[in-house]
Amino acid sequence: MPVEGGVVISFARMNRILALDVRNRRAHVQPGVINLDVSKHAAESDLFFAPDPSSQKISTIGGNIATNAGGPHCLSYGTTVNHVLGLEIVDEHGEVFTTDLDGPGYDLTAAMVGSEGTLGIVTSAWVRLLQLPETVRVWLAAFGDVDSASAAVSAIVAAGIVPTALEMMDAVITRAVEAAFHAGYPTDAAAVLLIENAGFADDMDACEAAVEAIAKDHGAISWRTAAGAVERDALWAGRKGAAGATGRIAPNYYTQDVCVPRSKLPQALRAVDAATTAHGIVVGNVFHAGDGNLHPLLMYDKRNLKQVAAVVESGNAILQAAIDLGGTISGEHGIGFEKREAMTQVYSTADLATMARVRDVFDPTRALNPEKIFPRGTRCPEVAPPADPTARSA
Repeated sequence: MPVEGGVVISFARMNRILALDVRNRRAHVQPGVINLDVSKHAAESDLFFAPDPSSQKISTIGGNIATNAGGPHCLSYGTTVNHVLGLEIVDEHGEVFTTDLDGPGYDLTAAMVGSEGTLGIVTSAWVRLLQLPETVRVWLAAFGDVDSASAAVSAIVAAGIVPTALEMMDAVITRAVEAAFHAGYPTDAAAVLLIENAGFADDMDACEAAVEAIAKDHGAISWRTAAGAVERDALWAGRKGAAGATGRIAPNYYTQDVCVPRSKLPQALRAVDAATTAHGIVVGNVFHAGDGNLHPLLMYDKRNLKQVAAVVESGNAILQAAIDLGGTISGEHGIGFEKREAMTQVYSTADLATMARVRDVFDPTRALNPEKIFPRGTRCPEVAPPADPTARSA
């Protein structure tokens, strides 16, 4: 166990909210705290924690920090890195240090967020809290085809409107969601956009009129405004429960996580369809459309080895398609072990060597979460592994 000043630090059950600083709108939390619990705790003071992965009922702050998780509301609020003010870190030697977003020098906080545990072990974090908005509206636009819904997404943002959230679901997902949650999603639409805007009440009517006009100009066949909090919550429960609802279609699903420019969403979705059709895999698309962050759910039975192989091949084809469209191989789920070899398709050898140089400063022996992010053999060429495992690299 890491030791600080002779005191043993235990990592067991690090799931406490250590402090809520209402005046400065921040909270000090341990990494095992569930994402949603931060907002529940802060709500008593009219505050909330903005990053909200769809798994926020079970995902932890430490995991969110590791992958720089986003969520439906990262379109307007930003991802996890935009809401972490400082970190307490344990390095490979068991020494404890802290980072501070407001301090002088390099922004080590941002370097740690998204590093997937390869630079240090987060033992606590100071996170930013935001004021709860005065009002929230949720709208549902249905489309007869996926291309029209995708074009509407780009048009909304191009018009200078940045909703709090702008999500898309295709027919495979909406039918599964409606069967599971009875949330009010149309089952005869090829795609739906779930749109949320939060802010001042005086601005909402004008915003709704503008977004509705754009949606209908791009072929929306229906438009619905959630009547109140109950309907809003039902629609969001369906969206955030979409992955679980696919159990009605197949016993297992594999989530891909790629990003493409918003303007390339139609091409990306066609590529997803082509990749899965070629291998006989059922796919449902549910994703952060406003960010171009796709999450196709590839459905299969893990007991069928042919289906497992088909899912892997389909997933690789989707990765390549995203790269070819000017996108990247992960939006918020991280690289881990699974996608590390694909890093060479996104970054040059020099890019990867630069990243490795950063890692070698913090963890020269690669003791922290080894074999993650970087392709096999990636190292800073100027830095050889130290002979003494306790020695720091220069």
